[in-house]
Amino acid sequence: MTSHPAGSRRRVRSVARVVAGVGVLGVVLFAYVLRIAADDPNFFDFFGYFTNQTSSLTALVLIAVGARGAADRTVPVGLALAWAIGAACLIVVAVVYNGLVPGTGSAPPWVSAVLHLVFPLLVVVDFATAPDRPRLAWRHLWWVLPYPAAWVAVVLARGATDGWVPYGFLLPERGLASLVLHVVGILALLLLAATVVWALGRRPRRAPSS
Repeated sequence: MTSHPAGSRRRVRSVARVVAGVGVLGVVLFAYVLRIAADDPNFFDFFGYFTNQTSSLTALVLIAVGARGAADRTVPVGLALAWAIGAACLIVVAVVYNGLVPGTGSAPPWVSAVLHLVFPLLVVVDFATAPDRPRLAWRHLWWVLPYPAAWVAVVLARGATDGWVPYGFLLPERGLASLVLHVVGILALLLLAATVVWALGRRPRRAPSS
């Protein structure tokens, strides 16, 4: 008895997702170990960076998606929504890092390349071409906002209290106008990225070949 080619491809892709997710978690953990070695072990500071936090959460989502696919189970709408949100946020990570603050940070260049370029590209392409997830309705687009909005709120609260912010453009001393401009700009970029992800995910799909 031979296995169905489409089913085999799905299982291979699902396992690849799990491997990629575990690999990215390993990269983030490695970067944290380097911070500890540099006598900067603060867990909340390290995961206060949007890149580290978003990469870790999206990696967990990718592992969950891969595990369901490997078990021949469908991806529920809630998990597909988390996947799309992760993809949109990673587009913002890639654009902001490579466009506004390239080369910053203390991590080795290969770590930055994985988290700011390779992983975002992988997640977006995988989501856009995945045949094993539901199409998301446009009315769900607003779900992309709560997570980054909460991140911004926590960062601004920390900046106003203990003075720590992950990125220089969020420093309180830059003034209220600068903070508002950057926050609105980031959220607008996020909505644009989400629109791209939703549009890619809603393209007509080809029927699996037999």
